[in-house]
Amino acid sequence: MFSPYYARARRRGRGDPLDHCALNIALYEEGRKRWAMTERGRARLNRTASTLTIGPSVVAWTGDVLTIQIDEVTAPLPTRLRGIVRVYPKALAGQAFDLDAAGRHRWQALAPCSHVEVTMSNPSLRWRGSGYVDTNSGDEPLEDAFRTWHWSRADLRDGTAVIYDVIRRDASIQSFSLSFKPGGQIEKFDPPAHVDLPPTRWGVFRQTRAEDNRSVRVVKTLESAPFYARSLISTRLLGQQGLAIHESLSLDRFRSGVVQAMLPFRMPRALR
Repeated sequence: MFSPYYARARRRGRGDPLDHCALNIALYEEGRKRWAMTERGRARLNRTASTLTIGPSVVAWTGDVLTIQIDEVTAPLPTRLRGIVRVYPKALAGQAFDLDAAGRHRWQALAPCSHVEVTMSNPSLRWRGSGYVDTNSGDEPLEDAFRTWHWSRADLRDGTAVIYDVIRRDASIQSFSLSFKPGGQIEKFDPPAHVDLPPTRWGVFRQTRAEDNRSVRVVKTLESAPFYARSLISTRLLGQQGLAIHESLSLDRFRSGVVQAMLPFRMPRALR
């Protein structure tokens, strides 16, 4: 959804989303991070009811397990990324939520409570822990409908909490505060107060919600881009102190010509 090539094609009236597909891999190690997001065309895409193939990488349901076979090259410095990620959902959630008033943009937590096992051959490493799978879908470009959003997911002792704040183009706000139980139940809870986080080195504004602003801090900024930030934060939700993955997105910045010109350095397009 952040493809500069797709944005260029749309401006020319030829935008075909199936001609702009990528598997995004972000791998964080102590002192190093690796990023791959190579875009490929329709000829390198194959879909069935249970399998999605993009170039050499494959995402497939095998029984009750979501298996991701990774074979990608990092950018901007090329190194190989190879490995397998297995996601074991504790339950699947069926409810989708509209992000805009017209229902053109939707979000759904597919497997909000999951066990994940990562086995990488290049680089050689293994990891296991809790995970999460969600999806966004829409009928128009994100930047046409929204100005910004802030999202976070926190592990709880009895499930997962998600905070979602969206500011639309008309300045109206859509907010979700949801608790997902391991059995698949979804419970709404009253949104805690806003807490401003320190801006990134690119000046991206970050904000979250928490029950106690003194309990909130940025543990680590994982990704810092001119329009986007992904962070690991410590926060307090539903009476529990814990870690959360947090994202802030500025779509005003994303749609600017300068940012669009910068994106191909992190998101190359395969020639074949």
